[in-house]
Amino acid sequence: MRLLRRWLLPFLVIFGLLAWQYFYPDTGTDTVGPGTAAGEVEAAFAARHSGVWLETGGRVARLLADDNEGRAHQRFILELDSGHTLLLSHNIDLSSRIPLALGDWVRLRGRYEWNERGGVMHWTHHDPDGGQRGGWIVHNGQRYR
Repeated sequence: MRLLRRWLLPFLVIFGLLAWQYFYPDTGTDTVGPGTAAGEVEAAFAARHSGVWLETGGRVARLLADDNEGRAHQRFILELDSGHTLLLSHNIDLSSRIPLALGDWVRLRGRYEWNERGGVMHWTHHDPDGGQRGGWIVHNGQRYR
């Protein structure tokens, strides 16, 4: 019984913290600085990895026309602090359109797919089937899922 009490409380605390982090992930801020995981994006790019969930952030370098084939996607180019650029493809059939302007800072979680131009981040929205955690974009303190 003493052994059970000795290990049960730490186990419950750790389990609770992990559950909290899963259901209530850090919203981040709309500012991005050193340590934004840009190195992870560049490592995924260098290794030609796809299907990798990453968190990063940067500045909106270019606004593109929506992709309206299939589900509608808001598209823009994000420039990381390192200068590496990514295409962001944000599903606006499942999430709200983000009121972006050139130079705005965003932080995001999404699924990285490799391409020779720097990669694409998508799945920046909730999972409508609830099967996975999904992603998000934070802009001006507002989280878009």
